[in-house]
Amino acid sequence: MLSYIWVGLGGAIGSVARFWISGIVAERYGQTFPFGTLAVNVTGSLIIGAFAALTDPEGRWLVSPSFRIFFMIGVCGGYTTFSSFSLQTLALAQDGEWFRATANSIASFALCLLAVWLGHFSVTLISKP
Repeated sequence: MLSYIWVGLGGAIGSVARFWISGIVAERYGQTFPFGTLAVNVTGSLIIGAFAALTDPEGRWLVSPSFRIFFMIGVCGGYTTFSSFSLQTLALAQDGEWFRATANSIASFALCLLAVWLGHFSVTLISKP
């Protein structure tokens, strides 16, 4: 039961961070393309990749399984926005913005995959003796 509380608390923190950062990016770059959601998903992928590598059994940080649940499932899960990405991409497609819908899909997939790899790779590289 305690794990559910940790996930809920982490999710609340991640959701507030997502709302704040996404809003700042949208305010700065406009809302004709979902740059805020893209920025959140890419940074969230980078963060979870780095954290996973840092806290693996061979990683530099020893953290409890509860903290991994809190941070990776709660904070990162609340922070990243796949459902928002999906809805915004659908809206672009429904508006006939096929280029933007496709660009958002490709950019989100490629950049988030690259970011999670970069986060994991960077920590692994730094952590080598």
